[in-house]
Amino acid sequence: MKHTMAVALVFALVVGAVAAPPPQGTAAGSSKKKTVAKASEPSVSTQLGEMKRAIDAQQQQIQQLMKQVQSRDAVIQQLQQQVGQVQNTASQAAQQAATAASQSAQQTQDVAAVRTDVTDLKQNATNAALSLQETQKNIQSSLESPLAIHYKGITITPGGFIAAETTWRSHALASDVNTPFNAVTFDGAAQSHMSEFFASGRQSRISMLAEGKLNSAKLSGYYESDFLSAGVTSNNNQSNSYTLRQRQLWAQAALNNGWTFTGGQMWSLMTETKKGMDNRSEALPMTIDAAYTAGFSWARQYGFRVTKNLNNKAWLGFSVEDAQETLGGHLPSCSAANPTGCSTNFILGQQGAAGGVYNPTANYSYNPTPDFVFKTAFEPGWGHFEIFGMLTEFRDRLYPNATAPKPSATGAYNNSALAGGIGANMRGTIHQHFDVGLHFLGGNGIGRYGASGLTDAVARPDGVLVPLRNYQTLATLEYHSAKMDIYTNVGGEYEARDWFYNPAGTAVGYGSPLFNNSGCGTETLPAATGIVVTTPTGTTTVLPPGAAGTPISNGFNPGGLSKCNGDTRNIIEGTVGFWYRFYSGPKGRLQWGPQYSYIERNTWRGVGGTPSGNENMFFTSFRYYLP
Repeated sequence: MKHTMAVALVFALVVGAVAAPPPQGTAAGSSKKKTVAKASEPSVSTQLGEMKRAIDAQQQQIQQLMKQVQSRDAVIQQLQQQVGQVQNTASQAAQQAATAASQSAQQTQDVAAVRTDVTDLKQNATNAALSLQETQKNIQSSLESPLAIHYKGITITPGGFIAAETTWRSHALASDVNTPFNAVTFDGAAQSHMSEFFASGRQSRISMLAEGKLNSAKLSGYYESDFLSAGVTSNNNQSNSYTLRQRQLWAQAALNNGWTFTGGQMWSLMTETKKGMDNRSEALPMTIDAAYTAGFSWARQYGFRVTKNLNNKAWLGFSVEDAQETLGGHLPSCSAANPTGCSTNFILGQQGAAGGVYNPTANYSYNPTPDFVFKTAFEPGWGHFEIFGMLTEFRDRLYPNATAPKPSATGAYNNSALAGGIGANMRGTIHQHFDVGLHFLGGNGIGRYGASGLTDAVARPDGVLVPLRNYQTLATLEYHSAKMDIYTNVGGEYEARDWFYNPAGTAVGYGSPLFNNSGCGTETLPAATGIVVTTPTGTTTVLPPGAAGTPISNGFNPGGLSKCNGDTRNIIEGTVGFWYRFYSGPKGRLQWGPQYSYIERNTWRGVGGTPSGNENMFFTSFRYYLP
């Protein structure tokens, strides 16, 4: 298009130059000029040649101009291409700049994130290092002092403590750290005029818990023993070699559905617990006295126990436990001719058979049934509450013709009597540091379950067993802190009277107002001791005073009180003490504590008054517990 316009422009200029008329002069000299001009005008061919040459020159100029235009167009096109390239380059640069800016912002964010990650990594590395150090420390500690021993899929946890203890009593009882509460003496006894001091390590305890876990249950076995047992060679003269005794030895299967089955030697289900009905959670008084305190109800004996955890707030339990009847009071006389009473008209047991590995110097009743114990426990949110009961049967064999003119066993028969009781416990924490507890048990024939060991039953003149009414109650208050435990207990046990007239004209039973108590305050001489001799057949005979040989008093046989039949009405004890822990941690526990107790023993009134006795006791204990 540009080339065409340039050619048209050049052509127009040439045509214009050719067609233009020559300039005209004035009129006066026009003819002359015309003549001269005609004479000198070139020829037509000459003019055409010149025009051709002029056109050729113009065409050359046009061609040159066209070349210049083409050259200019090429330059313009090149410039346009360069501009396009520059624009493309600029666009790309802009995109790259934008990308670079975006990347820079992302890089800035990435740098910030990296810095945060680095900070976190440093913190995590520090925490990991500390955790690793703590883990290494724990592993090393567990290797050096493991809490338990793992053996063939079970976990064995040893336990117990070593005890160094002392006992001082204002009135002598010839007793170690176990106090026979019902043996507190009256004023007439020689023991009441002498105090006693004993030191002992016999309460030291050894225990072991073995546990194995299944998918549906936990299997456990527990053993516990101490040295509060005496063999025939045990004494305090030199080696103090007292025998190891069985305290607890039981097996247990605790199912995941809340059912638990336990069998063996254990605390009776009558004993209060702190958590549900779990074994090893018994709420034992914190006393040093191994007989605990008056009013505390307990037994350690065979039992097979079944419990059900309903919802971790309520439990039901039932146990079948070893039974044992204790007989007390004053027995019927054998006959009118022998009114002092030896009672041959009934039998309920015998001394232990040596071949049956029972103690031949202890009495064992022939029990018709075990003791049946029922219990329910509640933990509603504050405190632990229990309601329980026990049912058992006493039995003896009667000989109605034992007092006939011609005594015989003709007509002998067995007779039974029901016994049992009900009780309740409450225990809770106040202000995080104070634990309070209340306990009550009442019923007939339950004396042996009390810490004082009062009698279960007495016998009527015809030999029929009569369970005695008994009540046991205990209140406890304990303060606990990091270093110290302070405790106080006030408890008591009551035994009702039940007595009968004997055909011989005397009273029998328990607590009769006809019993003679006039000699309970009068001291007697030491008793003589019979001589032990061996016959040719190898048997041993103990000669009573007055028999062949010379009765002697060896200084270790206080005289018995004459005319003193007072039966215990109640025993009341108050106890206060504390435990101070010097150290308690992964290396065990080291503690020391003193305890003071006061006991009052009151009797039923009889002829001559109402004798009573009291006891002041002071204990100390230094113990190291295994961790």
